[in-house]
Parts: sequence; C-alpha cells; structure tokens
Amino acid sequence: MGKDRIGILTGGGDCPGLNAAIRATAKTALAKGYEVIGIRDGWEGFLQHHYESLDVPKTSGIIDRGGTILGTSRFSPFHVENGPQRVIDTFSQAGLGALVVLGGDGTLSAAARLYQMGLPVIGIPKTIDNDIRGTDFTIGFQTAVQIATDALDRLRSTAESHHRVMLLEVMGRRAGWIATYAGMASGADAILIPEIPLNDDKIAALCETMKARNRRGKRFSVVVVAEGAQLQLAKEKTKPVSDSQTEALQHGIAYFLGEIITERTGIETRVSSLGYVQRGGTPVAYDRNLATAFGAKAVELIEEKRYGVMAALKGGIISSEPLDTVLEGIKTVDMDIYRVAQIFFG
Repeated sequence: MGKDRIGILTGGGDCPGLNAAIRATAKTALAKGYEVIGIRDGWEGFLQHHYESLDVPKTSGIIDRGGTILGTSRFSPFHVENGPQRVIDTFSQAGLGALVVLGGDGTLSAAARLYQMGLPVIGIPKTIDNDIRGTDFTIGFQTAVQIATDALDRLRSTAESHHRVMLLEVMGRRAGWIATYAGMASGADAILIPEIPLNDDKIAALCETMKARNRRGKRFSVVVVAEGAQLQLAKEKTKPVSDSQTEALQHGIAYFLGEIITERTGIETRVSSLGYVQRGGTPVAYDRNLATAFGAKAVELIEEKRYGVMAALKGGIISSEPLDTVLEGIKTVDMDIYRVAQIFFG
C-alpha cells in the first residue's frame, strides 16, 4: 500500500500559492492512481499523528485561496528528542511511500536531513523571501512583490501631495528580494537591503539624495526598506541616540531611518510597514501557475523515484535540484539586478 500512498505537508510561514501547490500535487497524484494523505500543521503533524485523506472534493476550489488548508508551523523534528526517528516511524506506520514537503529554508533543510536518514522526500520551494538556492523564484514571492508594489504606488501620491519622504518597510530579514523587485517596479528613489549594510557614508548619500531632489523641485521621495537592512554606524560620528529614535528602532529599521532622515534633511518623513499583509491573501496568477507546475513536477519525480530533490524553476524551465542545495545557505539578491534598479535612484 505504501508505494501508492503519498503524503503532503506545509511547513514554516504561510504564503500565497500553497493551496494551489497542494491542489496540483494531490490532483496529479490522484489521477495517476495514488492515494494522498495531508499531514496537518507541518512536521508537528507526524509527531501528533494528525493527518487526513485528500481527495478531489477536498482539493477543489482552493487554487485562489491564501494560506494552507493543511495548516502550518515552524516546528522542527530536529529540535526535540528523537524527533527525526519519530517522523520516520510515523511515516512508515501511516503506510506512506513518499512525502512532498512545501517549505522554505528551515522546512526544506529538515527535509534534506531526513532524506539523508532514509526518508523518501520531494521538496517544493515556497517563501515570499525568494531566498531558496537552486530556483529562480519560489511560490509566494511574486504575490508579495505585487502587494509591496501596490503599496509603494499609493505612498507615492501621498508623498508628492504632502512633500514628504515616505519609507515602506517590507519583509526580508536576510535577503532583500522583495524590496529590490518592488522598488524597481515602482521606481523607488532608494532601495535598502540586508546585502548592502548602511554605513555612515551610505546614510549621508541617502540624505543628500533626498535634499538634491528637493533642490530640483522634486519635493518628495519614496524609499523601500527591507526589514533586515543593517546599520553599521560609527559611534564616534553619531550623536547619542534620542529617546524618540530608541522607540523608533523598536518598531523597525525603517522607523529609525525615518528619524535620521528628518533630523539630517529637515524633510518631513513618514513610515509604513506592510508586515504580515505580504504573506496573506489571494495569490497572483504567476504564483498559481508556478505552484501548479511545481506540484505536477513533484509527482513526476516520485514516479521516477528521484527522491532527495526539489522542484525548481531554472531559466524559465521547470526542473529539479538536490535538496542538499538548501543546506548551503540562503540565496541573496543578485547584484546585477540591484544595479539595474539603482540606475533610477534619486
């Protein structure tokens, strides 16, 4: 029975397109005669024995739904005693022959390590951060970019009307893909990302850009800031941090930068943060199509018994990539792409 029964789980943070991938994987597998089992709430579902049968009715009408019908968690079996072996034991007890794991860096890293322990697993890369090595894009990224772009477009009209600097903080703790793509799409006057630390010279140049725009009659600016942008200020060159700046930094890097820009330029500055809005809601068409292609590819890989790999998009072609690639670390922003966006700063 096991060879004809496939498990599916979603782990880590939710993102638009997960349900489209669940739908594609399940319906492709069902059409080929497999039984499909959904594992509830990520890896934790194995330890709690929470799973359910996924049939055509359960996986119909969900392609446009945000979130995941299976639930998710950031639980890792490697963080509890004997967790990996318990996953493997439950996998066997449930009569599964293969497991499809939809996840980001943490979830797929666990999948790679479990494969090394003998678990027949296929990965599907999903994360709005787009920081998974081995694939051009991940499920959820394009939707997050669209949401951020729409917000930047709206902030621009307010910035222009009130002659302000408007900062938008977007997700991206370790990689600035959303900030780069959304900033480029909206014509942002500056894009601040974790890959390029903000030292004294860069902050001075940023403030000078704002002032230069004012002198040219462009009495507003729009800046997109990845939440993981790093400050590297020389203490001997800065004034003591004020109470208002301390409070601003607690809210996020963009709020702190807003205080600095106002102080150094005299230009009124306002900050918005998209937060979890980027992760929820209806996926754009691109993410639905990518998720569908990845789901179908995952079943193809199972049929070929090519375990220990993930579906991937490389050069516009749906292919596969070893899961071990994820263990090499995250994928940071391509500086060639950033330099294109940089041409239009200021």
